[in-house]
Amino acid sequence: MDSRHPLKRSDTIAESMPDALRQSTYHMKRCFSRLVATGKRLLKRQLLMEEVEKSIEDKVERSKILEGLIGFIVISTQEAAVVPPYIAFAVRPNPGFWEFVKVNSEDLHVDAINASEYLKFKEMIFDQNWSNDENALEIDFAAINYNSPHLTLPSSIGNGVSYISKFMFSKLWESSESSRPLLDYLLALNHQGEDLLINETLDTVAKLKTALLTANNVISALPKETPYKNFEQRLKELGFEKGWGHNAERVQETMMTLSEVLQTPEPAKLESLFSWLPTVFGIVILSPHGYFGQSDVLGLPDTGGQVVYILDQVKALEEALLLRFKQQGLAVKPQILVVTRLIPDARGTKCNQELEPIINTKHSHILRVPFQTDNGVLQQWVSRFDIYPYLEKFAQDAVAKILEHMECKPDLIIGNYSDGNLVASLMARKLGITQGTIAHALEKTKYEDSDVKWKELEAKYHFSCQFTADIIAMNATDFIITSTYQEIAGSKEKPGQYESHAAFTMPGLHRVVSGINIFDPKFNIVAPGADQSVYFPYTEKKRRLSSFHPAIEELLYSQNDNNEHIGFLADRSKPIIFSMARLDTVKNITGLTEWFGKNKRLRDLVNLVVVAGFFDPSKSNDREEQAEIKRMHQLMEQYRLRGQFRWIAAQTDRLRNGELYRCIADTKGAFVQPALYEAFGLTVIEAMNCGLPTFATNKGGPAEIIVDGVSGFHIGPNNGDKSSNIIADFFDKCRTDAEHWKRVSAAGLHRIQECYTWEIYANKLLNMGSIYGFWRQLNKEQNLTKQRYIQLLYNLQFRNLARTVPIPREQAQVHLPLPITKPQQSTVLDAPAEPQQIPPLVVSDKGPQPAAETSRTRVKSLQRKKTSYFHRLCFIVGYLLLIYYVLRKLYYKFTW
Repeated sequence: MDSRHPLKRSDTIAESMPDALRQSTYHMKRCFSRLVATGKRLLKRQLLMEEVEKSIEDKVERSKILEGLIGFIVISTQEAAVVPPYIAFAVRPNPGFWEFVKVNSEDLHVDAINASEYLKFKEMIFDQNWSNDENALEIDFAAINYNSPHLTLPSSIGNGVSYISKFMFSKLWESSESSRPLLDYLLALNHQGEDLLINETLDTVAKLKTALLTANNVISALPKETPYKNFEQRLKELGFEKGWGHNAERVQETMMTLSEVLQTPEPAKLESLFSWLPTVFGIVILSPHGYFGQSDVLGLPDTGGQVVYILDQVKALEEALLLRFKQQGLAVKPQILVVTRLIPDARGTKCNQELEPIINTKHSHILRVPFQTDNGVLQQWVSRFDIYPYLEKFAQDAVAKILEHMECKPDLIIGNYSDGNLVASLMARKLGITQGTIAHALEKTKYEDSDVKWKELEAKYHFSCQFTADIIAMNATDFIITSTYQEIAGSKEKPGQYESHAAFTMPGLHRVVSGINIFDPKFNIVAPGADQSVYFPYTEKKRRLSSFHPAIEELLYSQNDNNEHIGFLADRSKPIIFSMARLDTVKNITGLTEWFGKNKRLRDLVNLVVVAGFFDPSKSNDREEQAEIKRMHQLMEQYRLRGQFRWIAAQTDRLRNGELYRCIADTKGAFVQPALYEAFGLTVIEAMNCGLPTFATNKGGPAEIIVDGVSGFHIGPNNGDKSSNIIADFFDKCRTDAEHWKRVSAAGLHRIQECYTWEIYANKLLNMGSIYGFWRQLNKEQNLTKQRYIQLLYNLQFRNLARTVPIPREQAQVHLPLPITKPQQSTVLDAPAEPQQIPPLVVSDKGPQPAAETSRTRVKSLQRKKTSYFHRLCFIVGYLLLIYYVLRKLYYKFTW
């Protein structure tokens, strides 16, 4: 089937489809009759293609039809809603472009329909009463975004900053007064009340232009390295304040750029200017769910790559800010807070500590704020799917804590995942600051038809809350950071995570006819890197962490099972293929294990080592992980993997994990990332940075990180036989060509160093904070209209949904640790406390609770009562003794 059949530029599907159907009327009528014969149903593309092929028996005729326009329409259809006698098609000819048509199966009449009409067809399959309800709630953000500029080409998606710069350039050049917003922006710049760049004497664009020319004449006469303080007073007399640069050369360069922007603005100059302006000093990063910490947390529920990502992000941002402040001539310190949840029942981690300095930083901290309920503080971990009732109060409490710690408002707030993004939206609106969001993973695309089948999944996942929160945060934020293009717009065949929120329906709840437009210039692709101090090439022998080698030797090759590893490797001469991820369905570690078990050639060539989860299902509180643990044990027995397979429990020591990657490289092995979908693929970056040839899923971000066949290999997670043979082919070739492994390893390293470093990431993010901050000022009225719409959706819809999420009924009151005063700046944390002995958790309808919680609570209550009586008795006795002592003194005073 030809998937690239061209449509004329001016044609729509509705215009072209009738002629195409008429050219094969007999076969098409037969095909459409077949489609409606079984009644209402929702057809995905693959099933639709199969039905079309089955209905055309003649192979020649079938080939002719499918290679024409009909074939193009079918392969471009994402789904079709069958409601006899109609079939409604959702056609996606290109990323971001959708057309909806309905076809009458009886006469093949074609009508164009809009998104709302298509969604109603879809609803008829799942909830006909809702589809017929004239007052059903429709959410339409396009209705209030009609004035906003948008990109037009799929290839430009994700380049929001460049587009914004071009648009702002055109606005600043409209008339002589068009530059006034830029002047107002500069006049408003300050740090803790101290003016930066210019003061109120330069209150017109003309005055600013003149002063810049005069200043240029002053600075031109100075040597380039002249410190700013040597000519600070002269510039102050002209109306300039500090922040232009640390020496004459940098000051002149910044002033010249501003002067050029005011005279003849160019998009590139505008971007450059905002990258030099001192606009961001304090940053807040939100990540409420899971156990957010720096040690002993990875592998705990809902705790994985996002924690690593943020900690590396913070270090890079602090380094970039310190360098910028130095170059700007400012003696200030950045402040970065990672705001997360304080969990009293911290399971031996520091998640019950309110304020914690971040290792290898001087001005960054983790600030933890507890979840509050009517019964007090929530003690235990709560799943990311059950987190929504706590977020509004958490946002309010967090704002107070942030202002107390920073002693001023932050300049930029960045949310992470659905919960963090929603909280960031609430806080940004309250504080009036620039907001960025990072999804990491949007759950809607992980679970097929999770929108229309939300009621079936609600008790387990509460998608009604999550999808609503996602829509609110996407539209409230100033900019969205993604790691890959696929995260936004997917591929030619499949919509991206964000694109799947463009139009969808949740029957009985609401119909989203326009959720997010992926051509919105708020989208930016900014790929992270790996921590170079942890993940460095295996060839750098002097940097290798050899102290870990005995432990890694035991971890990989010990013959005995224990609580850290099971299975063993009989032949140590074989290379190791290695994978490390959470043990859940999407990460597909059990899928990789089954591929290995089935492929005898691969088993003869290599050993398999996986690091994932627990061995005992009862130790996990995550339902998916429990099922995957059981399946892993089943696969080990089914394929008799002992001797060729090692299963290692989740590892939390990043330094040892980095050396583990390098030890796998020493065996001339490879890293495999088999996920059903991966938004980015941080472990792919880590492995390639250590020099491991990498095989990674072609579903999601890794497909962009790896150049297939050059810097690594793409594998299809849904075709295990083909994928396992691709891996086997590589190791077969390595046997005959000793240099093949080294070539792929070196190409992977080059790819990472060229595109995926934290230094590049940090500078891009800070530039966005500056540019979108100015963009907010230019669009105040439009933003106000949107905020009113969002407030309605939040107050009238989301709040009610959040109240439906069950809260554990028995919450023990806990005394929170006293607020910690700001610690002395340090780059090293104290040694972690010894893990506390805690009771095992049991899962009940009230959520995870310590075993025998009720009896223990009663005992503690009695103990508290006894203690209270004793304290009262001591107080009375002490008081009587005091009276006796005073009376005795008075007696002796007056009698002697």
